[in-house]
Amino acid sequence: MSDLFSVAGKVVVLTGGLGQLGREFTTSLAKAGARVAVYSRRSITQEKFDELFPGLGENVRIYEASVTDKAAIEAATDKVIADWGVPDVLVNNAGIDSKPDGGAEQNAPFEVYPQKFWDEIIDTNLTGVMLCSQVVGAKMAEKGRGSIINVGSIYGIVSPNQALYAYREKRDGVPFIKAVSYAASKSGLVNLTRYVATYWAEKNVRCNLISFGGVKTGSFDKEFVDNFLERVPMRRQAEKGEYNGVIQFLASDASSYMTGSNVVVDGGFTAW
Repeated sequence: MSDLFSVAGKVVVLTGGLGQLGREFTTSLAKAGARVAVYSRRSITQEKFDELFPGLGENVRIYEASVTDKAAIEAATDKVIADWGVPDVLVNNAGIDSKPDGGAEQNAPFEVYPQKFWDEIIDTNLTGVMLCSQVVGAKMAEKGRGSIINVGSIYGIVSPNQALYAYREKRDGVPFIKAVSYAASKSGLVNLTRYVATYWAEKNVRCNLISFGGVKTGSFDKEFVDNFLERVPMRRQAEKGEYNGVIQFLASDASSYMTGSNVVVDGGFTAW
């Protein structure tokens, strides 16, 4: 049974692997025996690599490629194939959001929300997933196997509850509106996942989505966390490592008959 969930020897392309959750996924998969090619829009020094991924130099490599740059994705993928062979798994993890502590423009009311922020988030969170899936998925389809894992959000299923952020206006005197762009980008992944799943089904390339809930980072206002937890049946945020299992499940043969699915891991947030 343990072999069923094994990712040993699998080649995994993981975007956004230097971010908080991305490091968790990279480390977990590498420790389980996968070879993880991290696509990052910035390079890092060897010293920084050793700090982020201690002892994992044989199983983790960094390839400089922005998910919004198709030519860079193609070049990185060619390098991965030359180094390790055609990827078995693609984890589309790279994503951005408006910053809670950003300027008023980033968190402005819908009526005046600037298009430049919409374009930036849609380009990374939705178009970037499409481009990486095009490039890496095509190589998988030629081989006749592969698993594409898209990282989504509860805000791709339900609209942001603006009441969670109401305390900001009371505290700061400035309206704070959770912007439309993040939710739109993550909801777009729901049908992009289904499209890719059905398009490449006969090529044995699976595509599934994971919709994550909140994760404990220590960077959120206490007022926000308290408001959020009132709406989570389990009354807590996820620990950073609690999403690793579902990533490995979808990367492994244990999910071999699973495609086009949306796996919700949110402590019950969307059950109410």
